[in-house]
Amino acid sequence: MNQEETMLLHKERYKETIKNLTVMSDILARNVFKDKNACEYVLRIILEDKELTVIDNETQMDFRNMHGRGVVLDCVAKDGSGRVFNVEIQQDDEGAHPKRARYHLGMMDSNVLDTGKNFDKLPETYVIFVTLKDALGCGLPIAHIDRIIRENGKEFGDEEHFIYVDSSKDDGGELGRLMHDFRVKEVKEMQAGALADRVHELKETEKGVEHMCKEMEQLCDERELETKKNVAYSLAEKKMSVEDIAEVIKVNIETVKSWLASTTAAR
Repeated sequence: MNQEETMLLHKERYKETIKNLTVMSDILARNVFKDKNACEYVLRIILEDKELTVIDNETQMDFRNMHGRGVVLDCVAKDGSGRVFNVEIQQDDEGAHPKRARYHLGMMDSNVLDTGKNFDKLPETYVIFVTLKDALGCGLPIAHIDRIIRENGKEFGDEEHFIYVDSSKDDGGELGRLMHDFRVKEVKEMQAGALADRVHELKETEKGVEHMCKEMEQLCDERELETKKNVAYSLAEKKMSVEDIAEVIKVNIETVKSWLASTTAAR
């Protein structure tokens, strides 16, 4: 099989995979939330704020940390009042651990306040996890977590909020219908709205499917590269030379050197 035939075969496989994707799938979610209208539609329902207007949104936002672990956030959006929202789609409980939510919020805070600005200029910030099942084990379709003063029950006033939405539960209202739409494969099963429009565009139009195929190909390349990177780390720990590692994993020597240099710096 030549290269062109292989590429066509991969493309057909991607198309079949795309048919089975839901908004709970990482790769579809990141492309859904690139659309400002779809992002706004989802936030309005979760926040119960029909006036919320998204003025800026970005997916796969990379927050680097020179002294520790960085994070790549699924979607970060800002509304007209200056509030900042991080929306994360999580398939497993570990990915929605409360301390991960805390870390996300801390990384966001450290990247939104300009040098010299007073702390009171920090925006009101939300970290929202939409989970496949009840990650908190509290039996609620939606859980709002805010800091309070224990002795009197009053709000602490730091304007930091965590929201967990369990997509498996139906609250009988608009949120339940939204979570239904997050879990179905076919657009015809979704209610009308900006979310359904975006999913239709990505899954049922020629342009959208072509875009998704390219996204899936890129994701496969990234995963392959990540696998090679991990192999390089393992071989380096076994004292194999950079030249031999590069030959084994079929990556150029300079790339291997940069990988190993970054791990050394991190330590």
